[in-house]
Amino acid sequence: MAARTGLLQIGQVAERTGLSLRTIRFYEEHGLVRPTSRSGGGFRLYSDDDVARLEVIKRMKPLGFSLEEMQELLTVLAEIVERPDDAALADRLRMFHEAATARVHALREQLTIAEGFAGDLAQRLG
Repeated sequence: MAARTGLLQIGQVAERTGLSLRTIRFYEEHGLVRPTSRSGGGFRLYSDDDVARLEVIKRMKPLGFSLEEMQELLTVLAEIVERPDDAALADRLRMFHEAATARVHALREQLTIAEGFAGDLAQRLG
């Protein structure tokens, strides 16, 4: 049924996104993503939009965004499609962009430190 309707079962979503079944269920339990429907047998069925939400969540995770922040951004992203001229939504999106940029910068600094440490260890090995 999933192949005929364009909907994907959770295993297919996991394969497509690189997320584990457990992680997808965790995000579902916390309201970040909901399957579009269920099959007659009760299997979760996800749309392309559901997969896109999971991809956003996956990209936010390494930046340390909380579940609440993830939910807020997902809401902003959905609403800004409906109201592209809404200044308040644009401001919220801008705040998320600034936060993401700052967190990327901090991760780069951490990576530089880690690479320096690994290089020092390599030198000690000869």
